[in-house]
Amino acid sequence: MTSIDLNADLGEGFGRWRLTDDEQLLSVVTSANVACGFHAGDAATMRRVCELAAGRGVTIGAQVSYRDLAGFGRRAMDVPPAELAAEVAYQIGALEVFARAAGARVAYVKPHGALYNRVVHDEEQAAAVVDGVLLADASLPVLGLPGSRLLALAEKAGLPAVTEAFADRAYTDEGTLVPRGHEGAVVSDPEAVVERSVELARSGAITAHSGARIAVRARSLCLHGDTPGAVELARRVRARLAAAGVTLAAFA
Repeated sequence: MTSIDLNADLGEGFGRWRLTDDEQLLSVVTSANVACGFHAGDAATMRRVCELAAGRGVTIGAQVSYRDLAGFGRRAMDVPPAELAAEVAYQIGALEVFARAAGARVAYVKPHGALYNRVVHDEEQAAAVVDGVLLADASLPVLGLPGSRLLALAEKAGLPAVTEAFADRAYTDEGTLVPRGHEGAVVSDPEAVVERSVELARSGAITAHSGARIAVRARSLCLHGDTPGAVELARRVRARLAAAGVTLAAFA
């Protein structure tokens, strides 16, 4: 039987501002990528989301980012490797405090935004992220794009490398994500997102932005929590996957 993990970016608020409906999404997903304070999130938010996730049996992951609250972690930045490694470890450590207090643990790491896209091709930045994960916990799985330098270097360092796919993002023929600034980069039709989710889980392939069929084999499927109607869409995706005979289970 086919099995896949459903993950979502959660805790993406700061102070009184909240972007994601964490409570509702935690009733759908199997893994939670929790913002660790660099692109979003603060101490109170991290604590609250960890408590909610632990209470519902959802696996907690650290979503690490460039230090970019103003740009939501989506602006390109050049950070020296040693500094980036330290900041990745710092973010994981911060979230681990709240995960443990909730009776759980940080079970994996996923980069966010500009950092996520950068480490697909950038050897130096990818190595820095891996070094940061090793510094925090040398057993943590790393979640990323199939074929990325990040996953290749993580595997080389002995870290479990976990592949991820996006049903609501357009793909290039090379298997990378079409940049958000380009037309058609985000798939906005809910039914299309649902159909693409089942397609990814069942066949390990998807139609790229050009119309070509490409292989995208993933153990986890990301559901963006900051899109309009995110909760209802996540529920539809989960229901359709179950109806298609796909088992939903966390990878970590």
